Amino acid sequence: MPEKNGSTGQDMAVFPARVCEFMDYLAVERNFSLHTRAGYESDLRQFYEFLMEEGRWGKEPAPADVNEAAVTSFVYRLHNECRKVSIARKLSAIRSFFRFLIRKGLAVSNPAELVATPKAEKYLPAVLTGEEAKSLVEAPALKKEGAGDNRNALRDLAILEVLYSSGIRVSELTGLDMKDIDLTDGTLKVLGKGGKERIAYLGDYAKSSLKVYIGGRRHGPVFLGKGQGRITPRTVQRLVKIYTATSGLTKDPTPHALRHSFATHLLDAGVDLRSIQELLGHAKLSTTQRYTKVGIQKMLEAYDSAHPRAKKK
Repeated sequence: MPEKNGSTGQDMAVFPARVCEFMDYLAVERNFSLHTRAGYESDLRQFYEFLMEEGRWGKEPAPADVNEAAVTSFVYRLHNECRKVSIARKLSAIRSFFRFLIRKGLAVSNPAELVATPKAEKYLPAVLTGEEAKSLVEAPALKKEGAGDNRNALRDLAILEVLYSSGIRVSELTGLDMKDIDLTDGTLKVLGKGGKERIAYLGDYAKSSLKVYIGGRRHGPVFLGKGQGRITPRTVQRLVKIYTATSGLTKDPTPHALRHSFATHLLDAGVDLRSIQELLGHAKLSTTQRYTKVGIQKMLEAYDSAHPRAKKK
């Protein structure tokens, strides 16, 4: 196949290298979180492996060799493997990568620009009731085992209280450092998506559990994992599953369900959408408006079950 977009014989083995440059760009210039960068890198690695399997060039593909047909074939295969929301994310990663290459003069066109993004399935956020959230959050306090286990229970209690009290994302929680918390004012300085900084708030339960957990520590990560290193999002996901089981909940919430519950419970209490948008760190109000659908669904269910003329017998 003829070389595309001005590629030369010298750049035939540079796809992984260009991805590394892109990762550096996301970290330094865009200030993307480690979690987000890892997602982009994983998606681009999967795309590169697909190109290698295809072997359509008879050589290792360079970014400048990639055309719209290759991206379309990749998306077509993903339809048999992934949910539409995952496909859309992978396609977005490819588009962003090629925009970066164009700015650097390493490509002259974006082969993913005109590839249709699949319309993602619409799911209402998983939401716990107030009692369910209380049962989950307080589950670590019921753990009575050895000294080491008790220390983890104090940490886990603080993690769940902070997630539900502040509504922050798991990646934001695991990225917290001691310098970011103010227990006197009950605030957290959070680095959100796109490197945007905001202030999140803690209730009395969260402040109390966090104070007990951190003790006299003044520096380093707030939440510690194995080897006293920073806890990972995966560990937080696991502990939510563990305490869901011990609390006896019939639902299967993720850590993000506590964020959804935080927003929904504030909305139910009369807090306006703009304020909730600020607390959640949403760039667009339309993202926050998903929670109004949860409220509407609950009202419809209540109406159907209570009104004598709601449904035919």
